[in-house]
Amino acid sequence: MSFLIGLLAGIFGGLVGLGGGIVMIPLMVGILKMGQHKAHGTSLLALVFTGISGAITYAMKGSIDLTASLLIAITAIFTARAGAHYAHTLAEGKLKRLFGAFMIVISLLLLMNPFLPQFGQPAFGWTKITVLLATGIASGFLSGMMGVGGGSIMVPSMVLLAGFTQHTAQGSSLLAMVPASGVGAFTHWKLGNVNVKLIPGLIPGILVGTFLGGSFAHMLPEEMLRLVFVVILIWMGVKYLCSPFAQDDSL
Repeated sequence: MSFLIGLLAGIFGGLVGLGGGIVMIPLMVGILKMGQHKAHGTSLLALVFTGISGAITYAMKGSIDLTASLLIAITAIFTARAGAHYAHTLAEGKLKRLFGAFMIVISLLLLMNPFLPQFGQPAFGWTKITVLLATGIASGFLSGMMGVGGGSIMVPSMVLLAGFTQHTAQGSSLLAMVPASGVGAFTHWKLGNVNVKLIPGLIPGILVGTFLGGSFAHMLPEEMLRLVFVVILIWMGVKYLCSPFAQDDSL
């Protein structure tokens, strides 16, 4: 079962330039009955391999900017640790509802992605560097907190604010998420929020799925598939938002 979860997450991540945690976490919680905190930490550890596999696939197509990935990762590795610690302080129900809201926001960003290249303008010099460093700060914290790769912030930011093409932004975000996810996963592991027994099944599924997704992204029109993903994410996000309050959910 963990292989199938990894496969689905990898295909989704490679196709739309996200890490796949947005799919992996609900599947681990819903099917494997894993706690929300442990699902976030386990997802981050698996996403290290999503980033590696996806980045290689995009690099083979010439769709990676190494400098941009490095600049994003420089700041992301620091804020990812802070995000993981913050998630650990949240009650289970509160973290679930925040994740539900996050899923709905991601759905809206996925709908916007096809139109982003129409508005992005190339940035140069210190402006471009500042945009990328700021992107790392935001995406790193989000990655550590939500158990995702951070591509949901990186890709729109790189396209809209720095003028990257969609494919280059997706490939560069996959590479940048490797160190950020690694730091976040290590922090979650120290906090006891990683189920290492699932990793041997998740990793092969992710590697195969991300290769397939990254390849399809350069071959197939993704509008209909993107719409299907959006509908599913919104439905799951609403379910998470409607999670009942528990006694430990302090406001």
